[in-house]
Amino acid sequence: MHWIDQLVILFFLLSFSIYGIWQAKSNKSSGDYFLAGKNLPWPVAMLSIVATETSVLTFISIPGLAYRGDWFFLQLGFGYIIGRILVSIFLLPQYFQAGIVSIYEVIGQRFGEVFQKIASLIFLITRVLADGVRFLATAVIVQVITGWSLFLAVMIIGVVTLIYTLSGGIKTVIWIDSIQFILYLFGGLVSIAIAINYLELPFFDIITNLSSLNKLRIFTIEGNVLYDPYFFLSAIIGGIFLSFSSHGIDHMMVQRVLSTRNIESAKKAMIGSGIIVLFQFTIFLFAGSLIYLVTNNMDIQKDREFTYFIVNFLPKGVKGLLLAGVLSAAMSTLSSSVNSLASSTITDWFKNKQSIKTSRLVSLAWGIILIMIALVFNESNTAIIVVGLQIASFTYGALLGLFLLSKMKRDFSSISLISGLLSSLLVVFLLKYSGFAWTTFIGAAVILNIAITLLTDSIIKFIYNSNR
Repeated sequence: MHWIDQLVILFFLLSFSIYGIWQAKSNKSSGDYFLAGKNLPWPVAMLSIVATETSVLTFISIPGLAYRGDWFFLQLGFGYIIGRILVSIFLLPQYFQAGIVSIYEVIGQRFGEVFQKIASLIFLITRVLADGVRFLATAVIVQVITGWSLFLAVMIIGVVTLIYTLSGGIKTVIWIDSIQFILYLFGGLVSIAIAINYLELPFFDIITNLSSLNKLRIFTIEGNVLYDPYFFLSAIIGGIFLSFSSHGIDHMMVQRVLSTRNIESAKKAMIGSGIIVLFQFTIFLFAGSLIYLVTNNMDIQKDREFTYFIVNFLPKGVKGLLLAGVLSAAMSTLSSSVNSLASSTITDWFKNKQSIKTSRLVSLAWGIILIMIALVFNESNTAIIVVGLQIASFTYGALLGLFLLSKMKRDFSSISLISGLLSSLLVVFLLKYSGFAWTTFIGAAVILNIAITLLTDSIIKFIYNSNR
């Protein structure tokens, strides 16, 4: 890697660290550390949501999808927007009315502290496994692009992220997320400009060529709704349920809108993030399509297409900018994960120990755990990595079902709630190993959770009334 590229990367890493340390003085309480005093502008929260859900895997693999196929991935984006509208209608008002720090307090207020801890535990396990292995996969990509060792890639990303996350809290995380989003999106736009320059063709001719090759097709109208995840109905419905759950009952995402000034700002940030994600997908899919033309459909290893373009086609300095974008995508996800894990731990498990010092210590502990996961596992642990990356699909349905049940006016027995939770977790394993599309997992789990809970509760109440 050229010294100019190294200098660009060093500039951004130092800037993030210094900003975090400078912001440390703004945190006076645990509430400031985890919710930024509920005073953040909604556009900043909106960009932070997008940066948080955009890992390096997304940054690198979406161009690869367009390189090998077409723009079918946009179908999910349409579902994402609808899912976030549902979050804004059904869940955000409840969170703001309750005046909470952790969204799992809503479950505690409705079903008791035990179920608050169960919901929090599901979140903690999901988040640490999913983000731990995602961190590893990110470090592997950074290793390929930069030539660093895997250990060095993990430590640089982990240490810099912990410096600004522990110092500045969620306010710093969200502001830096926004800057990081602009950085890597700008990197995508620069890649498009450079690819067009290499092609030396009028823009209209490029679009015509891609269209004639069916590289710009969005909707997949052939397929099966149950077994093909990218059949348009499967993708849109799956995108709705995925976004409804990931942005409605995953504290890492909801924490961003809870840091805004009011419910109206929160809704703008939530729905706006879906529109921005769709735009982001379009940018990186277009980059992948252009790389297909630039390389003349060269046989490149799967998910290395954008990496190949960065390494071989970008000039010095610009390459460093793209590498900074890759690191930014990695750090935005990791910093958000650390702060949200600490927020849920402190609020849901250690209610009487809420202080800045404790909050930072718990954040440090989770950061070390995530770094250790990335160092202990390696690329050969394929099965573990796949499970880690897919774990959200296994647990989101159970949590979303529990939150929707909390909105019903009837009381439920603990046995019925646990029966619903367990059945929704088990059905996902059955669907997966029966070959069903992953887009069916969350919807099926939510429906079964609610149905089993209602059925079990009705049976219990019938038996109880019969024996009176």
